Amino acid sequence: MKKILTFLFEHKSLSREAAKDVLLNISKGLYNETEIAAFITVYLMRSITIDELQGFRDALLELCVPVNLDGHEVIDIVGTGGDGKNTFNISTLSCFIVAGTGNKVAKHGNYGATSISGSSNVMEQLGYQFKNSNDALKKEVETAGICFLHAPLFHPALKVVGPIRKNMGVRNFFNMLGPMVNPAFPKYQLVGVFNLEMARIYNYLLQQTGSNFTIIHSLDGYDEISLTGDTKVITNKGEQIFTAEALGKRTVSATDIYGGNSVEEAAKIFMDILKGNGTWAQNAVVLANAAMALQCTGKYNNYDECYQLAVESLESGKAHEALRKLVN
Repeated sequence: MKKILTFLFEHKSLSREAAKDVLLNISKGLYNETEIAAFITVYLMRSITIDELQGFRDALLELCVPVNLDGHEVIDIVGTGGDGKNTFNISTLSCFIVAGTGNKVAKHGNYGATSISGSSNVMEQLGYQFKNSNDALKKEVETAGICFLHAPLFHPALKVVGPIRKNMGVRNFFNMLGPMVNPAFPKYQLVGVFNLEMARIYNYLLQQTGSNFTIIHSLDGYDEISLTGDTKVITNKGEQIFTAEALGKRTVSATDIYGGNSVEEAAKIFMDILKGNGTWAQNAVVLANAAMALQCTGKYNNYDECYQLAVESLESGKAHEALRKLVN
C-alpha cells in the first residue's frame, strides 16, 4: 500500500485494473486501517477518475454474493448519501410506495456513514432481519413486492471499510459505489447524487450498463428530489431541470424534511409517513421520488400518472402493507 499511496500522492491516478486490485486486496484484509483511511483520503483531496471508479466497481461485483430473483424485473431507488443534509429516509420510503403499486423492488442499502440513519439503520430499527439467502429474498419480492439487500452481507470489502468510514464521518468514493453495485442487478434505477460532477460520471457509467436509469440532483445540494428548489433529472434520453412545483405540487423548506437526531426518531418519522400520518411536505417529497422511480420504468404515460399511482399506494395503505409483509 505504501507504493500505491506514494504514487497517488504524486497526483497520479490508478488504471482500472490497478484500482480493482486495491479493492480486492482491501477485502482480503491485506491493509491495516490506517492505510485504508489514507487511501480513502486521497479521493477527498481530488476527484476520482472514471477508470478508478470502474475498477472499484469491478472488484465489488467480482466479489459480491449475487442475487437471482428468477426473472423479476426490479427497481432500486438509492442515493449516494454524503450530502450532509440529514433528511429522513426518503429513498427507502419511496421504495415501499413503489412496491405498493405492484412493481418489484430490490432495495440496496447500508448503515449511515455520514448521516444519523441510513436505510439499514431504519430497517433494523423496524424489526427487519438482514439476510443474503437467495430463496428468502426471492420469497420477499414475491410476497411483499420488495426485498432489502444490506450491502455488507453481499460485499466483503464494504464490511472491512464500514467502521473506518463511520469513524471518518465524511463522504467518500464508497458513497459513489453503492448505487452501482446492487447484487440483484436491477433493470431500473433511480439514483440520487450529491453534486453535478457525480451526475456526469454516473450518466457515463450507467449508459454502459443497458439499464433504464434516472439520475436526480436537487440543485441546492440534495441527493434526492427535495422540493426545496429545482431538480436536475438525467435519463437515457437526455436531461432537464424541473421546479419543485412541477414535481411535488409545492416547495418545501429544509426543516420540513429533517430526519431527526437518532435512529429511533428516524424510524418514528418513517412509520408516521407510511401509516398516512406524515405532514403535507413529507408526503410530497416521498411521492415525488416514488413517482420519478415509476416513470423510470417506462411503463406509464407521464409523470402525473405516476404521481397519482404513488398517492394511491400511500393513501390506500398498500405501501404500509408491503412493509408489514416484508418484516413478517
